[in-house]
Amino acid sequence: MKLKVLSYNIHKGFNLWGAELTLHKIKQALRETGADLLFLQEVVGENHQWSRNYSNYPAQAQFEFLADEVWPHYAYGKNAVFPTRNHGNAILSRYPIQSFENYNLSLHKWESRGLLFAEIYIPEIKKTLNTATTHINLRESDRAKQVAHICEILSKRVSPDKDLILTGDFNDWMRKVSTPLRERLSLQEAHFLQYGHYGSTFPSVYPFLKLDRIYSRHHRVNHAEILKDSPWANLSDHLPLLVEFDLKKD
Repeated sequence: MKLKVLSYNIHKGFNLWGAELTLHKIKQALRETGADLLFLQEVVGENHQWSRNYSNYPAQAQFEFLADEVWPHYAYGKNAVFPTRNHGNAILSRYPIQSFENYNLSLHKWESRGLLFAEIYIPEIKKTLNTATTHINLRESDRAKQVAHICEILSKRVSPDKDLILTGDFNDWMRKVSTPLRERLSLQEAHFLQYGHYGSTFPSVYPFLKLDRIYSRHHRVNHAEILKDSPWANLSDHLPLLVEFDLKKD
């Protein structure tokens, strides 16, 4: 069975410069990818100011608006919480989410981070996928601590013989995240496996930083690509990463 997985930092539904609300365009573009699972970062749960200032701002949370009828199952991990707004990570799925849990990875009050873990059941092959998405800090020393925490969480949640998909915005321009993920969780990055290098995803208009990743274990990568053609460069500050995996029964 083929499974399409997409990871994308949607920049709270605004373009690179924050000048245009692009959420409606993002919704249409995501539908056209044919992805089965969406792992999204910087997703807004609520923002009372934007709902007042933008006439076309959706009444529901961004993850519900994007999911609509295409991805009927979703989970949201609220990380940054303020009196009138919040945002975090989200998972949208064509398949039932059996359970999910949001883990706090925050090290400072000015960078609220989390790891959203979900068990997703694929009825066609009677298989439960272990998945997670994250968005970690800008400073290298912080990222090292957060990756160690992620390894600790996932090693306890998922036994080594079980499959695992980990996605997100790792802010890893130093390219140091993959080593502990490989050594402690046996994870391999899909784009790197196919091309020998990570995909350039930031900034969207002229991407040269390789920040976004899709890691997996016990899955064969059929195809990996950065979505950089129109309209993606004008939708967010990041570009999405799309990967097609082969799935097998347990």
